[in-house]
Amino acid sequence: MDKNHVTRRMLVLGSLALVATGCSSIGRTIESPIASRTRIDPRYRRQEVAYDGGEAPGTIVVNTEERYLYYVQGGGWAVRYGIGVGEEGRTLKGKATIGRKAEWPSWTPTESMMRRKPHLRQYAGGVSGGLHNPLGASALYLYRGGNDTMFRLHGTNEPWTIGQAVSSGCIRLTNDDIVDLYSRTPVGTTVLII
Repeated sequence: MDKNHVTRRMLVLGSLALVATGCSSIGRTIESPIASRTRIDPRYRRQEVAYDGGEAPGTIVVNTEERYLYYVQGGGWAVRYGIGVGEEGRTLKGKATIGRKAEWPSWTPTESMMRRKPHLRQYAGGVSGGLHNPLGASALYLYRGGNDTMFRLHGTNEPWTIGQAVSSGCIRLTNDDIVDLYSRTPVGTTVLII
């Protein structure tokens, strides 16, 4: 058996495996080698999907109930990211804008977070940016009326929480996904949280 025959066979078998796992032409998974090693439910992996929400291209739509964030591309398409959301009742709703961006941001828990979760007091002085930081690789800071809402779209060092309601209100993405979203999103971008 020659080398080309084996390659064609592997291509056909690989394609059949994708079809059997539910991949279709409706959405196209967009994945890096890092993302493929992250423990996350496959339905929350980043992919390009059909989208008819009516928002302008470049808008970010966060659907907290579905646990998806959509980056509207226009032409009936969006990039869809799986997200972790705030615990019950701890979510920002409505419109905001990206007022600031940071790579490997530092993090300091808010006073209300420390009241609810006293173990966070150990971080009252702040946590420097890095792999140990709960904000992950990047953060997009949500503002209203020129004021910081204290809510963020950010990475996480706990990727297995994507798809769950576990945060203090911020929207979590895998580090790979927040880096991708960060690269697409300028300061001033409109964010709609529903």
